[in-house]
Amino acid sequence: QVQLVESGGGLVQAGGSLRLSCAASGLAFSTNAMGWFRRAPGKEREFVAAITWSGGSTYYTDSVNGRFTISRDNAENTVYLQMNSLKPEDTAVYYCAARNYCCYISTQEYEYPYWGQGTQVTVSS
Repeated sequence: QVQLVESGGGLVQAGGSLRLSCAASGLAFSTNAMGWFRRAPGKEREFVAAITWSGGSTYYTDSVNGRFTISRDNAENTVYLQMNSLKPEDTAVYYCAARNYCCYISTQEYEYPYWGQGTQVTVSS
């Protein structure tokens, strides 16, 4: 059974930083491309960042590019999202997701069959 468990969310002031973690089990983690998505209050869930199996390719939505960094540790079956220079508009529930494929970035929710429960990030102004 695949499990993705996010942690690291919380309340932070604008300009601050948080590091989200997603621990994976039940899958061959090093063969899965991974992604982070978020759902802000009253909005649809949206793509944030993704990374291929090796970490060799990453991709970010424009609004976080230059502020967020996705990375992974295949030995620890964990993917991270380092979030710097946080803004109030980054407030959302952040979800980790896994693909059944290694090698291409996807920004589309339907291409991720496995999801975590989410972790709340709140940025105060």
